[in-house]
Amino acid sequence: MRQFVILGHEAPLSPDFSLDDLAGGAGRLDVLCRCVTAALCLSHGIREDVRVWLVLQDEFTVRFDGSEVRNLNPDERSTAALVRGALDARDGAIGHMAAEGSPGVSIVRFGFEDVLDEVEGTVVELHEDGDPVGEVDPPADPVFVLSDHRDFTAREADLLEARATARVTLGPERLHANHAIPVAHNWLDTEGFRRYEPESTTG
Repeated sequence: MRQFVILGHEAPLSPDFSLDDLAGGAGRLDVLCRCVTAALCLSHGIREDVRVWLVLQDEFTVRFDGSEVRNLNPDERSTAALVRGALDARDGAIGHMAAEGSPGVSIVRFGFEDVLDEVEGTVVELHEDGDPVGEVDPPADPVFVLSDHRDFTAREADLLEARATARVTLGPERLHANHAIPVAHNWLDTEGFRRYEPESTTG
């Protein structure tokens, strides 16, 4: 499984936000929604082996499961509606018990450290100062950690230093989080940029 953990530092904690103002009144929820679709959406399909964790102000986490999600379209507004549905169900998230907002979209009272405790796989920090990704062997079950439009806080950086197995950069230019995700997918899809032809479907 591939997992993406995206930290939303200003994201809403309640469903009381307008779908028409995601970049302003919803605390740059537009960035997080673009990350969700970049991680999960293929042309005419969904990556079923992918899970996305949106950590909202280190208080709640909305989880998207590619194998179960429904009504996910490649636009920010409809994805934000799924996040809003999860936030509307937040009172049902008690302790570490998740509440489902819609099929494949759930919310839990997890902060960043809780998510790191929960995920299973190789934690990979995506950072402009990391090792060139082409020099790193792709892990079998990566957990990529990215920040939204803001840098990691000192606490987040400390947690990543303690938990991450690798710190990699995807190229010479600094990328938006939602642009970095397809590059990370391509790195895995091509076995570390070493195989580009599609796998044979014949026996």
